[in-house]
Amino acid sequence: MTGKSGWAVSALLFCTLLSGGCNLLGGAGVKTGAQEVEKTAAEKQKARLLKSIERRFENPDAHFELGRLYQADGLWAKAEYHYNIVLGFDPVHRQGQAARVKVLQANGDEEQSQLSAEFYINQASSTASGSLKLGLAFQQEKLDDYALRCYRQALGLAPNSAKINRQIGYYYLVQGDKERAGDYLRRSFQLNANQPEVAYELGRLGIAAQIPRRSEKDLKKLDKIVEKADSTSKR
Repeated sequence: MTGKSGWAVSALLFCTLLSGGCNLLGGAGVKTGAQEVEKTAAEKQKARLLKSIERRFENPDAHFELGRLYQADGLWAKAEYHYNIVLGFDPVHRQGQAARVKVLQANGDEEQSQLSAEFYINQASSTASGSLKLGLAFQQEKLDDYALRCYRQALGLAPNSAKINRQIGYYYLVQGDKERAGDYLRRSFQLNANQPEVAYELGRLGIAAQIPRRSEKDLKKLDKIVEKADSTSKR
């Protein structure tokens, strides 16, 4: 082998080794900064949650957040595993209940998903607040039929709740049913006029936000107090 050909072969061998990822200067086991793979935000969050669970397994919030990450990745079995743990520690964790129903549905277990939803809705039926929270959780999971059932259940328990009427109004807004949305938002505003966000939505729907009579009387009393104060100051 001549000097030139030997040099060429050596150079070719060097380039081949370099392209194969061998770091001749730092050793084969050492990666350069360019070769270091950056972890995604989700992977970092998973690692943080796993460490948190390792320190204290009885942490339903950490299990729930980890389940959410697995659910987002389409890892239904892993997500359900952590949601089951959540509900083991906190049987009325409404977000965990709704998320489990969603995961079962996504995994093709429609029957178990429906049975679980029925169980959770029935469990929440004793209180308006529990029904409302479960409805919000179902709506977050885009399980709209279950959400509406919970809202109606809550309204049946507390028909004069401005909060529940408002939420049903917002639900119908999302569904594009402006007529029903207006009815519930109007009712909510009648029950509690101190809701500028509801007045705004009513205005967008072309509905006048009328102050309830009780509030009008309170305003008249306030006007009289102000007038009396003004006349006293002028003396």
